[in-house]
Amino acid sequence: MNAKIIIKKLKSFATPERKKTNEWFFKTGKGEYSEHDKFIGIRTPQIRQVAKQYFKSLTFNEINELINHPIHEVRHCGLIILVNQYQIDNQDAVFNYYIDNIHAVNNWDLVDTTAPQIVGDYLYQHQEKLPLLFNYLHSSDLWERRISIVATWTFIKHDEFAPTLKIAKLLLGDKHDLIHKAIGWMLREVYKKDANICKNFLRENYTQLPRTTLRYTIERMPESERLRYLKKEF
Repeated sequence: MNAKIIIKKLKSFATPERKKTNEWFFKTGKGEYSEHDKFIGIRTPQIRQVAKQYFKSLTFNEINELINHPIHEVRHCGLIILVNQYQIDNQDAVFNYYIDNIHAVNNWDLVDTTAPQIVGDYLYQHQEKLPLLFNYLHSSDLWERRISIVATWTFIKHDEFAPTLKIAKLLLGDKHDLIHKAIGWMLREVYKKDANICKNFLRENYTQLPRTTLRYTIERMPESERLRYLKKEF
């Protein structure tokens, strides 16, 4: 019953204008990565608002109805509910449920707003399970590969850079732009913590770096240094 109430509440926030924006932003055109996703036009703060209101009372059976829903924003709400539940209690159960339902984490925003908070945090606390990320990086599924690198953000926050650097190196040959961006984002987070470690990685792997990855990584560099890295003058 709660799942149906949540879906009704979410739909009350939907607007045609936001629907059009979301469809453009998430690339729903023919042949694009969200071609088969369905948006109704809800803003992320509204999704978070609904998730915060209802997350304590939802069972996994009710969450199933949300994360398997055809509407993107409904799935997002279900996954944010899982993050909220994970952060207050029952981490083992939420982590296992998330992994068992990884198919629902099927767009970049769904990955980015939930994988570090659940997968990254859990693996940081249970590092014997870290091979899971290396399984994901070899997946044929784009979103599992993105999870493999983005989940390491939690390690970066704790000044542990090895998982990020190892996974980033293994993903450098990936063909998808959304992986190039994710690698660059995580390397930029490493740079913010330890610039020398990040710069060493860039120099050692420069010939393999996708241009998008390089540009994302060096955004926080001083302008003069950023230009040198773009020209390989280091």
